[in-house]
Amino acid sequence: MIEAQVVPGQKLFSQRGAMLAYKGSVTFTPNMTGGQGGIGSMIGRRVANEQVPLMTVEGHGSVMFGHGGHNVHCIDMAGDTLYVEADRLLAFEGTLQQGTMFMGSQGGVMGVIRGQVTGQGLFTTTLAGKGSVAVMAHGGVIELPITPQRPIHVDPQAYVAHRGDVRNKLSTALGWRDMVGRGSGEAFQLELSGNGTVYVQASEEKL
Repeated sequence: MIEAQVVPGQKLFSQRGAMLAYKGSVTFTPNMTGGQGGIGSMIGRRVANEQVPLMTVEGHGSVMFGHGGHNVHCIDMAGDTLYVEADRLLAFEGTLQQGTMFMGSQGGVMGVIRGQVTGQGLFTTTLAGKGSVAVMAHGGVIELPITPQRPIHVDPQAYVAHRGDVRNKLSTALGWRDMVGRGSGEAFQLELSGNGTVYVQASEEKL
């Protein structure tokens, strides 16, 4: 779980039903306009099947958030963009702009295929700006830097999110699982290149 401070004049958004406890004078309101992205963003995410019910949190106090016993990892955004599945979002600050991105725009045809193979679909959620995001994962999360000289290969099921100017595509890895002793026959891995960070969970279990 994570504890978030709520201050007057600033909003938080969280998955509906993720509040575990709170202190102070805090209100929770079902959000019908899709966070800071407005009604257009909400419609886009609904069409893209990236719509997760949100609630708006306001007032003065602190709130404990958690969901399903999942591990929680906090990401501090500094003006760039985070790419993450909507159902992994636990809570985020209202200073961040929420939107939807077509998977093919970051990986061409292979980006589309990636979405189908990994079960993510054709779209993913974006959060842009400055503020904090709490994402959920199975097991702990490690942050791996991506540089032009050092692309990162990630098991699609262990991928949580990424940020920065990053290209991603599926690459085949015939025998890769057998070589490292896993033996599950997984034939694909995600290849992320460019400049940024990828977040990887310590599990292959999807939320």
